[in-house]
Amino acid sequence: MSQHRIEITLAGQKFAFATTPEHETSLRAAAAIVDEQLEAALSAGNRSIERAAIMTAIKLAGDLQAAKMNLSQTENPGASVDQVTLLQNKVDEIEASVDAALKLLSLPGTPRPIVP
Repeated sequence: MSQHRIEITLAGQKFAFATTPEHETSLRAAAAIVDEQLEAALSAGNRSIERAAIMTAIKLAGDLQAAKMNLSQTENPGASVDQVTLLQNKVDEIEASVDAALKLLSLPGTPRPIVP
């Protein structure tokens, strides 16, 4: 797999990512979701990018949790293995997007979140 660098803008800041051509579309789509949520958090009165990033991560983690719950509660006997696999892959992509947003927006020297 050959990787290349792409540039993505999140909350007005440019970031460079290394990705493969087959993952570029999903990376850009995930970044668009993160950017949309960041802009919403910033426009809602969050003055710091760190706070907006945390609010975005919590929102996306909530979306991920809801998607996982829906997936686990699905009792559709007509659902094929391929459909369930596709849904699980989408959930994994959302989870990766949340992780990437948290890593990206944690600036050097900023306090790290306390995890219980």
